[in-house]
Amino acid sequence: MAKEEIIPFQPIDKETVKNQIFEVRGIRVMLDSDIAVYFGVETGALNRSMKRNKKRFPETFCFQLTDEEVSRCQSVISMQTAGKKGGRTYNPYVYSEQGVAMLTSTLHTDVAIQASIGIIEAFVEMSHYIRQNQQLLPYEELKSLELRQYQLSDRMQSIEENMVTKSELSDLMKLFDNGITDDEILILNGEPFKADLAYQKIYKKAKFNLIIVDDYIGTKTLQHLTHVKTGVEITMITDNKGYAALKRQEFNDFMNEYPSMKISFLKTANMCHDRYIVIDYGQKNMKMYHCGASSKDAGNKITTITEINEMDIFKAMIKKLMMNPQLKLK
Repeated sequence: MAKEEIIPFQPIDKETVKNQIFEVRGIRVMLDSDIAVYFGVETGALNRSMKRNKKRFPETFCFQLTDEEVSRCQSVISMQTAGKKGGRTYNPYVYSEQGVAMLTSTLHTDVAIQASIGIIEAFVEMSHYIRQNQQLLPYEELKSLELRQYQLSDRMQSIEENMVTKSELSDLMKLFDNGITDDEILILNGEPFKADLAYQKIYKKAKFNLIIVDDYIGTKTLQHLTHVKTGVEITMITDNKGYAALKRQEFNDFMNEYPSMKISFLKTANMCHDRYIVIDYGQKNMKMYHCGASSKDAGNKITTITEINEMDIFKAMIKKLMMNPQLKLK
């Protein structure tokens, strides 16, 4: 596979960025090619990153212009693309400020993070200008813009506080190769494969029993369990909620393939909001982890897995849950 050309990073001039923002479908957006220059990647690479993570980009974050929209915005698009190398074989994609923020979680580069902050600041300044001139805007449009501004500020704060680079994530994964120690926290951002490895590493530690407390389970949950050692008794405490809840036939198919596994189900009976993993309950080497996301969804967003050191209060909770009635899959 040929290496993709890396486009040199262009310093952010917010006034220039403001001139590259235009409105389509009632949303202020930027062209993919403009964002790519600031992010230091090719336009194709930018859009491929979006398509690989399509669930993260609803139409309010990113959409492809129709022929009619291209024609209507031709003067803007021509001005933006003037002097840029290469031609297009498809209509351009455009990204809202939320889409720009989300791109940083799929591209994982320092350049992308810094560029997105500058670009979004330009969006923000435009919103401030609009607010100062609110008498020119209909009330409903003004409230919509204010809501988007609030959501954007919250998203940017989360990105800046929790974003990790690929190299940092690699260092964290090395810790799993040597075993998880006390107080370690795993941060995962758009890395479902590495998230799977994290759960599998934890499950492998069980010698006698494994308890998983999670109201949202599915076939991926079962896939993780294939890494549990033979003879370990597995208890799933769950109300099996969600649109992709585990079905009885799916579980039967799984057990036909792994007949030696010992898996039972108990209800949480709406007692738990958080997720937990308990290794070797009742044993001296008992360990317990608090999980920010269901294992079947881990890696789709930033999340953490944290080892719990003070387990006394949690032991009583697990004991109570273990007395709950059996869950029957449908």
